[in-house]
Amino acid sequence: MASYLRTVRTTAERRPAEPPSRRAAAGTVWSGKKKVSWNVTESTEVVVVGAGVIGSSIALELARSGLRVVVVDKFGGAGNGSTSASSAVVRFTYPTIAGVNAAWESRHCWEAWRDHLQAPAGEPLAAFNRCGVTLLDVDFAPCSLFTRHFDKVGVPYEKWDAQELSERLPAVDTGRYSPPRPVDDDEFFADASTRLGALHTPDGGFVDDPQLAARNLAAAAQRHGAAFRWKTEVTAVMRRGGRVRGVRLDEGTELSAGVVVNAAGPWSGQLNRLAEVGGDFTIGLRPLRQEVHHVAAPAGYYDAGGDRQAPVLADMDLGTYIRPEGREFLLVGGTEPECDPLEWLDDPDDGSPLPTVSQFRTQVTRAARRLPGLRVPNKPRGVAGVYDVTDDWTPVYDRTELAGFYVAIGTSGNQFKNAPLVGRLMTTLIHGVEGGHDHDRSALTHTCEHTGQTIDLGAFSRRRRPTASTGTVLG
Repeated sequence: MASYLRTVRTTAERRPAEPPSRRAAAGTVWSGKKKVSWNVTESTEVVVVGAGVIGSSIALELARSGLRVVVVDKFGGAGNGSTSASSAVVRFTYPTIAGVNAAWESRHCWEAWRDHLQAPAGEPLAAFNRCGVTLLDVDFAPCSLFTRHFDKVGVPYEKWDAQELSERLPAVDTGRYSPPRPVDDDEFFADASTRLGALHTPDGGFVDDPQLAARNLAAAAQRHGAAFRWKTEVTAVMRRGGRVRGVRLDEGTELSAGVVVNAAGPWSGQLNRLAEVGGDFTIGLRPLRQEVHHVAAPAGYYDAGGDRQAPVLADMDLGTYIRPEGREFLLVGGTEPECDPLEWLDDPDDGSPLPTVSQFRTQVTRAARRLPGLRVPNKPRGVAGVYDVTDDWTPVYDRTELAGFYVAIGTSGNQFKNAPLVGRLMTTLIHGVEGGHDHDRSALTHTCEHTGQTIDLGAFSRRRRPTASTGTVLG
């Protein structure tokens, strides 16, 4: 590790005790009618901003590597932001070899979740449901886009023609209806032109409680010495001589650190602006409001599979995806088809957490087109969250032009599944760069513990060419 990080291993320093008067906020007192403020200074080695599933994983792995870590989050607990609105699907359908490698390695972490966390026997943990993922085969994202990488990485898969899809999933209408259309379009209920096959990955599935998964990671990080500060916001990023020197918090503390990691989710753009970074990014990102809807499964939907749970159904033909929720309900989300307006936000705090009637009707009606037995309720039920989305739906895991300031951003919607590995990728990156490696000139690589595969971290560079993806939340 670079000598710079070693220089901040000092104990926390505080100024003399506060004057004897009523304290209204940290760092502020009143002496008579005069308001008096002072700075509180503390130090650590790394500050991670954001305690979602990504930030908590980064905190865990950096703490495991021997660094002193403080995590700052504006909410009251881990995973309370966009993580809580995630459908937590574990799939492997990425159009890049790095994406497939990351998802396949992470799946091994989810299957051995207690071991990954080194959690005590009695701790409640999120659970991985290996129900499989079935991706309908569409022209603009054919199976071959993914299977060419599956063959190299070793991801098992099955190709189903329309007949086998119908036999395996009798509740599914196998008709081809693309391109996706608004539900009020006269052509929406037109007869299917042909029938669809599918790509099925039996090792995919979903994590049952995404917020609990983030809390599991945070608890593991705390066992390794990481500290978490809740309901605390960063108001400034301190810098000197072209290097980050820490952050200033809204309660008056200046938290000095040699490394700051931006894992702030939809608020990551705001933090980048505070740090005055992003000028050399070739990839843009914006906050996007998304909804996931909750409906009762069609009668008999789960009976056909016996004890086997129905798979996640990824349907870019109609612009939706369907995920099991227990054995009685479904989660329904969208895949951003061109016919739908997207709700980009200037300020992520402006996003309403409640589902809307219009989006509920659109997404659930599309799901009912695929599952003819599904009923569309009149009252919307579900959750809405704000995603942190890059131009190509591929995250940025990188350093920045400000030395010591790192980003793990653009992760929402398609990186929950990779969270266990992201902490390790960022730890490899930070130790490498702080140790003197020029990552911009020669990208670092990470060797996966479970699969032995090597991931080129240049695939997640802030300066990369946009990835040729499907342009959707499905990869």
